[in-house]
Amino acid sequence: MSVIVLTLILFIGSYFAGLLGSLTGLGGGFVIIPLLTLVLHVDIHYAIGASLVSVIATSSGSAAAYVKEGITNIRLGMFLEIATTAGAMVGALIAVYIPTNFIAILFGIILITSAIMSLRKKAELINQEKNLLAEKLKLNSSFPTANGPVNYSVKNVGGGFFMMLFAGVISGLLGIGSGALKVLAMDTIMRIPFKVSTTTSNFMIGVTAAASAVVYFQRGYIDPGLSMPVAIGVLLGALSGSKILVHTNSSGWLRWVFAVVVTFLAVQMIYNGFIGKI
Repeated sequence: MSVIVLTLILFIGSYFAGLLGSLTGLGGGFVIIPLLTLVLHVDIHYAIGASLVSVIATSSGSAAAYVKEGITNIRLGMFLEIATTAGAMVGALIAVYIPTNFIAILFGIILITSAIMSLRKKAELINQEKNLLAEKLKLNSSFPTANGPVNYSVKNVGGGFFMMLFAGVISGLLGIGSGALKVLAMDTIMRIPFKVSTTTSNFMIGVTAAASAVVYFQRGYIDPGLSMPVAIGVLLGALSGSKILVHTNSSGWLRWVFAVVVTFLAVQMIYNGFIGKI
């Protein structure tokens, strides 16, 4: 196909990937990589490079709004970025030595895990139990609500830090922001309110992706012809999704749509990985 047709396909596909990722809060990278590898038969390493660029673009745009609203815990995010950035560098470095079919299978497993997580019900639990390390690092904070600021405390700082290291490795290896793993670490391990964990995760994924992107760029796996339409399409889709979400009363059906689409893509990735087509 011609360059113009390919660019249009990439732009339109990326737009809907960004739209779906924004509406569900898990990012468009989960759809971008299967789109490039399964539909357009792009080498998975180049697909990962394009996905990382799109993650940086969307995170930079949406994170600023959350920081302005005062929901994001910036101090916690910067602390945990030490782990995710180190992990991302390791994941990106070893990615080029791992067979592509193994990466495809692992990506499919992470997709299914993310789909299941997107359907779980989240209760707004406010932890008030003090943690010595969290107090020493001044990680406890508050977030605004309709009834005024709500204070919360951070638990299990060490366990959350270790989980972020793992999330960083997965991000560098697969070219996704690993937002689902970051939210899981902050929700389940560190007992942070889910509104804070999702916004802080969004703040972090751009930095994590940037660390991985440096390695992929040095290896020559970031192709401007792929990355440019993908980044613009995902960014516009994410902006459209944020506007739609404001006027949507319930996101339950959106999460089911995301889960069905992602599960289908995951099965395809795993199948093609096993038969060696990727």
